[in-house]
Amino acid sequence: MPEGPEIRRVADRLGQQLQGRRLDHVWFSFAELKAQASSLIGRKVSSVDCWGKALLIHFDDQRTLYSHNQLYGVWKLHRRDRPPSTRRSLRVSLAAGQHAASLYSASDVSLWQHDALADHPFLSRLGPDLLTHQVSPEDIEERLDAPQWRGRALGNSLLDQGLLAGIGNYLRSEILFFAGVAPGRRPRDLSTQERQQLARTILDITQQAYRQAGVTNRAEWVSLARQQGATRRGWRFAVFERDGKPCHACGGEIERISMASRRLYHCPRCQR
Repeated sequence: MPEGPEIRRVADRLGQQLQGRRLDHVWFSFAELKAQASSLIGRKVSSVDCWGKALLIHFDDQRTLYSHNQLYGVWKLHRRDRPPSTRRSLRVSLAAGQHAASLYSASDVSLWQHDALADHPFLSRLGPDLLTHQVSPEDIEERLDAPQWRGRALGNSLLDQGLLAGIGNYLRSEILFFAGVAPGRRPRDLSTQERQQLARTILDITQQAYRQAGVTNRAEWVSLARQQGATRRGWRFAVFERDGKPCHACGGEIERISMASRRLYHCPRCQR
């Protein structure tokens, strides 16, 4: 499942395609939305945002189209006269002039008044989005130190979207590795310096994954792995999916464990 950086990149691409343009075609496959399709004709797309793994298309009449890709949903951008060749089921189609965006296979789509979004059953449970809500390291430290999070193992809480929205399984492993924090440690176990380092790493690794299309590894380690003939899957991450292989930093063996019912990768030497 795509994580926050991937959804942010989709939002950016949709914004480049539709933002500032007035829609002249709107189609929904959902019965509860069909009747509202015509009311969006002529409406301008004011912005496209994301919050965690949800995508939000804002219109100039203060309405917002909410969509969540879940496991199989995908937005495809295309020329209006050249729809993509796919066996997926079309759920939403938006077009302005020659530009079009189509959502396939998603099942969670709804239209909201912008000022009611805070009451959305999914969004209302989310923490701030690391790539949308201008979160600072100090904001992250404050959240980590809140009573509901300070006593929970970080390997579990980093996957909880109520703490910070957008962190998924690969980001969790990479963040903890680069922060030098063992997954079983809790915020209250960390020194002030460790907590500050973790907060900076959460933001830095998430932003790097956004800028580099999912790559979280260090540039020098990527370069070495590529020289040795590794594929992208082999050089993209520092620890994720590298169990049994040597740690780039210390040469120890990367291990795979399970936390929050999900696989987690770490270096026992570097993350004591």
